[in-house]
Amino acid sequence: MAEGWTRHLKGEQIEAYSAGIETHGLNPHMVKVMAEVGVDVTSQKSENIRDFADTQLDVVVTVCGHAHETCPVFPANCKVMHSGFPDPPKMAKELAEQGASKDEQLECYRKVRDEIKSYVESLPHSLQEN
Repeated sequence: MAEGWTRHLKGEQIEAYSAGIETHGLNPHMVKVMAEVGVDVTSQKSENIRDFADTQLDVVVTVCGHAHETCPVFPANCKVMHSGFPDPPKMAKELAEQGASKDEQLECYRKVRDEIKSYVESLPHSLQEN
């Protein structure tokens, strides 16, 4: 979601990449809730941070606790910061186990989608503050 919002809202200012510690493919629920607000993320792909070992990155922003804790070391000239968001798949799974409807489960994705949008709207200014 962060890559999608950044490309959509700040594509002329920021060259965004998204990668994780593991690859899992695009989450269909994430794709659906982003499409609801007019952001097409279907061209994105699940990439591993190791795929960017030879890419000069200025800033790495971790958005989940696991990534923040296990993020690899980057060169000294790369700023690494954390801006955590809840994990929609985990939240939706917990709701499903409690008998929540599919739409109630999708609300987790919508909530995080909107939180990430607000964060991206603050870029790049918020990157210089931290």
